[in-house]
Amino acid sequence: MSSSDLNCGNGGGADSYTNLRIASVFIVLIGSSFGALFPVLAKKTQWVKVPDAVFDFAKYFGSGVIIATSFIHLLSPALDELSSPCLSPAWLEYPYALAFAMLSLFSIFIIELVAFRWGTAKLAALGIKHDAHGHGVGSHAAHGPEIVSSHPTPSDDNSAYEKHGSDIEASHQHADSDGSGMAQIIGVFILEFGVLLHSLLIGLTLAVNPDFKVLFVVIIFHQTFEGLGIGSRLAFLNVPPRYNFVPVGAAILYAIMTPLGIAVGLGVRNTYNPDSTTASIVSGVMDSLSAGILLYTGMVELLAHEFIFNKDMNTASNGKVAYAVCCMLLGTGIMALLGRWA
Repeated sequence: MSSSDLNCGNGGGADSYTNLRIASVFIVLIGSSFGALFPVLAKKTQWVKVPDAVFDFAKYFGSGVIIATSFIHLLSPALDELSSPCLSPAWLEYPYALAFAMLSLFSIFIIELVAFRWGTAKLAALGIKHDAHGHGVGSHAAHGPEIVSSHPTPSDDNSAYEKHGSDIEASHQHADSDGSGMAQIIGVFILEFGVLLHSLLIGLTLAVNPDFKVLFVVIIFHQTFEGLGIGSRLAFLNVPPRYNFVPVGAAILYAIMTPLGIAVGLGVRNTYNPDSTTASIVSGVMDSLSAGILLYTGMVELLAHEFIFNKDMNTASNGKVAYAVCCMLLGTGIMALLGRWA
């Protein structure tokens, strides 16, 4: 590409299909809302009856969607954006997209490691032991640490139990519900943070991209499937009663992010050029960081804790495990295929 073909300035977003671009705000909102909210409402409310098999499919399918999103829809565009000919030669001397992804991956790992060790120390101070493999967000039985008391039980010493039992049980319930609930909430928000950045950026792109019609159709499916992945995780959050609003709130936040990006893009479409130097740097860095977050969350919190450290899965039949893996690969395949157009 010659320098004359480049458009590295600050203006030049597409201005065609204005009415359809405006309508896309509401159409994408419907698709995103359905994908993210339906699993949550179906699981948390009594008036929507959905078989457990559907939730299992959505959960495994969603894990595949999230992993494909990290590779195909975040890391690959980041590599392109940070190798744009509009950037200075210094950006081309090092694979910055991969470096930023690695940075965010290890940052999330260190944060979780410190938080986990701190939580373990707090539980130990209460005389509570727990299974280190039970804290994952992705587990079907994501109930947090499996509590094992080092204090007296009714069969150990009746008098000791009568004296301390009620206090111990109360402290166990408090530590289990609050600690596990907060751990799951933090884990899901780490996952959603990466998805939200991505959703905002693709909304901006959709609003000003010249190939609007193809991209519009793809993003409707993209946001619906990605919402299904997020929503199926939120549906299985086992949080204390006072945090019951978190799953619904998180689903709503996801649902509005891409429409918000489209609305902002429409407002600045005469000055925002997605191929400009500044836009390429910002998008590339944000996509890279988001890719690292979703890679860690998808591989560790979803796959490892779902298939390897999940006691239910360890004792399940080969058929059930094969079904779960096929659902995950289906989600990965469909989301990867969508990367052909967006």
